[in-house]
Parts: sequence; C-alpha cells; structure tokens
Amino acid sequence: MTAVHDEIMTTEEFEELARLAGRVSEGIRLEFIDGRLGAKAPANGDHGRILQWLIRVFILARPDLFLSIEQGLQVDAYRKGRARPDGALTDADAFVGQGEWAEPAPVLMVVEVTSRDRDTEHRDRREKPVAYAATGIPVYLLVDREFAEITVFSQPVDGRYQRRVTVSIGDSVELPEPVGLALDTEPIKAWV
Repeated sequence: MTAVHDEIMTTEEFEELARLAGRVSEGIRLEFIDGRLGAKAPANGDHGRILQWLIRVFILARPDLFLSIEQGLQVDAYRKGRARPDGALTDADAFVGQGEWAEPAPVLMVVEVTSRDRDTEHRDRREKPVAYAATGIPVYLLVDREFAEITVFSQPVDGRYQRRVTVSIGDSVELPEPVGLALDTEPIKAWV
C-alpha cells in the first residue's frame, strides 16, 4: 500500500475519501489497513486473466460458491480497516444488501494477485495476511507473480495464520476447508 498520509485517519474519513476518489478516477482503489491509507495500482490484463480463470475454476468445481471481484471488506481490529481484495469467495448471495464495505463473516477465502508496484511486499505479503487473519477469514490465497509462487495461508488463530504453504506456479496446491479444493496452477504460468 502506498502511504499518502502518515497521520491517523478515522474510518469515516477514509470511507468519504474513497467515495470521492472513486468519482474522480475509476482506476484508483483505496484501502485503509492498520490505520494506513494506501492505493492499489490499477490491474493489468494478466492480473485480470488470473482472476477470470479462478472464477471459472470455482464455477466448475464449487458451483455453490462465487468469487466476487473487488468487494470492499471491513477488516482489522474492531472492523475499522477497509480492504478491497482482488477476490472474495462466498456463497452467491453473501453480499446482497450490503454496501461498499461488507462484513467479512461469510467470506471463506480472499484472493490477492500481486501487482507490479513498489508496495506489493508490504501490502500483499505482510499487511494483508495479518488483517485477513485478524478478521477470521479462513483462507488467504496469494498469487505472487513476482516470485512465480502461490501461497495459501490458513488456520487463523489470534490474528495470525498458523499454516502457510507455498508452491511454484505450475504445481498443485490444496485449498483447505472450508474451500476444500485442489488447485492445479499450471494455467497461471501463461499470465505470470
């Protein structure tokens, strides 16, 4: 996350800023994690293609679930943080009637696909696993294009994922319950 402001901001101030930013530029995606304001880089075609592929995988393997793209979630301690994961796996109606920043309780898994920006190390590899675990999201799938790896974080306990499995893109990896799916990542090689 690229810090644009080092002072503490309230959640309400962030939501207003995010709403205004969305009106000014459709490419800007703001997040507010651990009291820090940040912006995600606009996704490129390969990033989007990986998400399309994951949507198809889940439609075929788990038709009872749906991967929602960029649904805002309330994360972090006391739900004061705001994150916009690349994907949130839930049942199809989980976000019906919710606003821009939904409760994370129905989320079974979040997905992040790294962008080619300077803040990926801090945002996707350090901040997000802590925020998602603290929120109790059971599984975090990180598609790391820089290192050509897939990391699956699971078993959140006391704000930390207890289990972390990393494989090379192209290998198969198990998405543990409540997802319960073996993911063959060979097709992703074309988009890394």
